[in-house]
Amino acid sequence: MPADAPPLRSLSLHAPHRGLPELVLGRMAAQLAPGEGPYDAVPRLERRVAELLGKPAALLFPTGTMAQQVALRLHADARGRRGVAFHPYCHLDEAERQGYTVVHGLHAVRVGERERLLTLAELREVEEPPAALLLELPQRSIGGQLPEWDELVAQTEWARERGAATHLDGARLYLAQPYYQRPLAEIAGLFDSVYVSATKGLGGVADAVLAGSEELIRHARVWRHRLGGAAEVAWPSALAAEWTMDTQLPRVPEYVATARELASGLRGAEGIEVLCDPPQTPLFHLHLAASPESVLVAARRLSEERGVYLPRYAGTMPSPRMSTIEITVGAQFDDVPVAEAVALLTELVARARELDRGCGQR
Repeated sequence: MPADAPPLRSLSLHAPHRGLPELVLGRMAAQLAPGEGPYDAVPRLERRVAELLGKPAALLFPTGTMAQQVALRLHADARGRRGVAFHPYCHLDEAERQGYTVVHGLHAVRVGERERLLTLAELREVEEPPAALLLELPQRSIGGQLPEWDELVAQTEWARERGAATHLDGARLYLAQPYYQRPLAEIAGLFDSVYVSATKGLGGVADAVLAGSEELIRHARVWRHRLGGAAEVAWPSALAAEWTMDTQLPRVPEYVATARELASGLRGAEGIEVLCDPPQTPLFHLHLAASPESVLVAARRLSEERGVYLPRYAGTMPSPRMSTIEITVGAQFDDVPVAEAVALLTELVARARELDRGCGQR
């Protein structure tokens, strides 16, 4: 196929060719009940998410960044404390330019080691009483890992015993539910506030919903307006989120099974290590024995040759000859058999290693 032609299939959940925005927009009208208009979509989504999570109220935000910073600020203001305890790989710390500090005057209380889940024992070593404990389910940056249920319960109890709020970064919470085999409302019930998104891990367009008490959401609505996030024209996001929830949420157990099948096929492949193995969610990482630069070159070339879009981002590792890529199994695997995906990823690493050995031209 021509080098500039878009691949028709993909191993990446958010490949540009899949046309999800156009598909969703084309079905929006069908989602409106008789007598409803587009502006009814936002409160309907908020009610739906609140009910799904077992919370009294919910509020749609333009981004999860805004939603979570608002939630933590409100918890801090209510308790007269400014520290927030979280894992060193917390998204607020890693990817949001410390907005929680610059905008809201909060500070980090980092707990645990970067490359593994934090533990109750590590929390017990925290001396400063935090305003809130933030936990991410699943922990994306360490391969989609999840704490066991009893450990999760114990950690949230630790926070409450110290007068701290509990907040769940549930950007990919929908992917975690099959592992716990508990209703989403029971998982969310451990937390005072929960952020969820149908975009993260399900391939949606753009949405971020914060759920919690009536009082929390009332104050969050004020802060959303202060920060420029009022949702008067957010109905397309709400409709897109509902469409994604309708079509993708029921399939998450299927995606977990496919992720485990894919991981099993890659187990033992030369130059590939699966994290975590077996996957606990549809999201997992591959550690590759090749440099990020060579992986990206090999991925581009292989995509052009085979007509399958491969991941176009490779993270760095401590060793310059190692890299990591993230796999999230979703509807894109309807088009790509697991055996073919295993073969493509195995060949990707082999080609990248060949480039590292200086036997190819970048």
